[in-house]
Amino acid sequence: MFVINADKISNTFKENIPMTVFFKDETKVEDIETFQKEIENQPYLKDLAFVHKDSAAIEHQATIGENFVHFLGYNPLQHSVDIHMNGEYVQKDSIKNIELNFKENKWVDDVIYDQELVTLVNDNIDKITFWVLVVSGAFALIAMLLINSSLRLSVYSNRFIIKTMQMVGATKAFIRRPFVWRSIKLGLIGAVLAIIAVLALTSYVDKQLPTLGLMKDYQSIAIVSVGILLVGIIITWISTYYATQRFLNLKSDDLY
Repeated sequence: MFVINADKISNTFKENIPMTVFFKDETKVEDIETFQKEIENQPYLKDLAFVHKDSAAIEHQATIGENFVHFLGYNPLQHSVDIHMNGEYVQKDSIKNIELNFKENKWVDDVIYDQELVTLVNDNIDKITFWVLVVSGAFALIAMLLINSSLRLSVYSNRFIIKTMQMVGATKAFIRRPFVWRSIKLGLIGAVLAIIAVLALTSYVDKQLPTLGLMKDYQSIAIVSVGILLVGIIITWISTYYATQRFLNLKSDDLY
């Protein structure tokens, strides 16, 4: 689920990284509105908000607990626009080009964003995705070995029944069939329990991070659920097939 939604998770974090465009003191509000209209239809824009310097001063005063405007005698802050970009554009090269493009505007004084955070988010998502795949692969291998061992023991406990059926003329397919069906049923039960656990965990994460919309992503849930069911059936079927085949090919003396 994490790997399937890795891009969505990454974009959610990246879309919360603001870029602030500061305007020169002589810039009029009408000029800023023109700037906003110019970028409103750009594909990289998610949303933007104009911050008047007086509003910024009030917020800053609340933060530091002092009336610096009264102390200085004027408001040193500038008009600004806070911009949030779509996740796919919050990359080192893309965001740099957007920054340079903004700076070409004659009214723009400075453009500020957290460059280190952009790099950190991109690098960490890639690393986490890689290690999730590695850990998932390790757990999948352990699960396969455990399932295979359990089914082999189950077949081993019935080795004499298998040989007796074979001696009275039963075909290998006939003997193998009930063991395979039983293991497939166990695989389905295990798969259903696993799906319930995945859905419960996904629901918990969705409540903690509602912006991801994981529970509304029915395609991802369907892919994971079907994948778990198929893996549950395939592993148990293959394990039981080869376990029964081994005892079907043994001579009677070798059973002991």
